[in-house]
Amino acid sequence: MADVHCSDCKRRTEVVLDRAAGDTVCSDCGLVLESHSIDETSEWRTFADECGDNDPARVGGPTNPLLADAGLSTVISKPNGTAGDLLTSSIGRWQNRGSNTYRTLVFAFQTIATMSDRLGLVATIKDRANEIYKRIEDQKSSRGRNQDAIYAACLYIACRQEDKPRTVKEICSVANGATKKEVGRAKEYIMKHLQLEMGQSVEIGTIHAGDFMRRFCSNLGMANQTVKAAQEAVQKTEAFDIRRSPISIAAAVIYIVTQLSEDKKLFKDVSVATGVAEGTIRNSYKDLYPHIPKIIPSWYAQEEVIKNLCSH
Repeated sequence: MADVHCSDCKRRTEVVLDRAAGDTVCSDCGLVLESHSIDETSEWRTFADECGDNDPARVGGPTNPLLADAGLSTVISKPNGTAGDLLTSSIGRWQNRGSNTYRTLVFAFQTIATMSDRLGLVATIKDRANEIYKRIEDQKSSRGRNQDAIYAACLYIACRQEDKPRTVKEICSVANGATKKEVGRAKEYIMKHLQLEMGQSVEIGTIHAGDFMRRFCSNLGMANQTVKAAQEAVQKTEAFDIRRSPISIAAAVIYIVTQLSEDKKLFKDVSVATGVAEGTIRNSYKDLYPHIPKIIPSWYAQEEVIKNLCSH
């Protein structure tokens, strides 16, 4: 129900929308304020006469602009022993012969969607990955390559372009067995072909240590105040020339901040949550150690406490 001005009641009143007839009716006097309106919500119908329940079935699936027919194709079912078996079988074979590209795209989109769901990615990243794969597939240049690595690389690039980066190790965890080396090669291959297609360099965004901080902290189950301190500390590290990867810096900052809290974490715990090797976290910690008094927020830990941190 909505509040609309009624010309008969001469005041604002509640109206009822009759979706079956498309009429907007005043709840007080019954005047039809608007007729034959279009219902833009999803259409639900049940066409089976023998269906005894009232469960609705949605008419068709969502359209996909990346497919030639928007995903609204016709499927020829297999013969069921009737007189038209031969004709039906022939039509089905001809349809399958002409839909190889369609089936390839549909399977790729389904696989990318599965990978996205397992990583908890938003729909915009999945759609961007589908678009990247479609552009590569249109060039017919990915034949003979590890398709799982191609799907994973498309997802990795999409995450970077949408400013929601994931580590290669995280992407590989859902890549159906594709290795980091294979995904890395696929990424370089895709970037090269996208640059050739567009005639210019393709930007995939710059990774910052802060991009991973909240997710890594969540994996460790850290308290809100500790997470806030880690986020402030990792931003301050950008002022120093620390020649480590952003992921390694994020892991080292998390380790440092937890050592200043009641819930201390071991190198092993941080390694499991971030996917960074323990040795790498140790070395990054050593590089950050001289700068710890400048990066840790003063509200989080006092200088005397910071000085008690071990240097190795």
